[in-house]
Amino acid sequence: MMLGTWINVVAILAGGALGCLLGGKLPERLRQTVMAGVGLFTLAYSLQMFMKTHNALIVVGSIVLGAVLGEWWGIENGLEKLGSFLELRFTGVESTAGSRFLKGFLSTSLIVCIGPVAILGAIQDGLTGNVELLAVKSVLDFFIALTFASTFGVGVLFSALPILVYQGGITLLAGQVQAFITDVMMDELTATGGVILMGVAISGMLEIKRIRSGNFLPALFLAPVIVWIVARLGLG
Repeated sequence: MMLGTWINVVAILAGGALGCLLGGKLPERLRQTVMAGVGLFTLAYSLQMFMKTHNALIVVGSIVLGAVLGEWWGIENGLEKLGSFLELRFTGVESTAGSRFLKGFLSTSLIVCIGPVAILGAIQDGLTGNVELLAVKSVLDFFIALTFASTFGVGVLFSALPILVYQGGITLLAGQVQAFITDVMMDELTATGGVILMGVAISGMLEIKRIRSGNFLPALFLAPVIVWIVARLGLG
């Protein structure tokens, strides 16, 4: 049960642990350059994801409504409080808004959770037991965790917790999710996830501007719903 997600969790923990070990041995300039490279790749990949959309208005609507809900529910604040609790509990240090632990936890959590592979792979694992997609994702997440942990430290390892809950939850509910999600819904969900990833790249990796990317997460659930509403109204 949830074999693919457990593989993913182990990959993140292994990559994060290796990154923490290598972090002190890597020159600061090298770490900064590697982080910038990962940020640029994430930005380019997020643009590719956005290009999946068939109707950009659906993505805009999902992002705007998702932001309203995210700010109302305080998702980013909740994630920050969780990160602060974990840092205090396991390191004895109280987090600040710009702490390396918090940046590592938030940025890595968002990157490994967002994207069609996490959803499709989790569904495939739940329905058929095939973990191929999640195995490929795990390899990518290993290197993401390694790179982030070499810069941000141990906070990256705790990103395994959200992936266990989020991806594992989708696996357990695979039958219901597959019955609802269509190809068009998945395309718009992917495009919406791409916009959120842009925020992660700009804020967490390239550090161009502070963006509360976590508050956009409801948009991932709103995108399929808006597609369904548009189809029912015959506007698609």
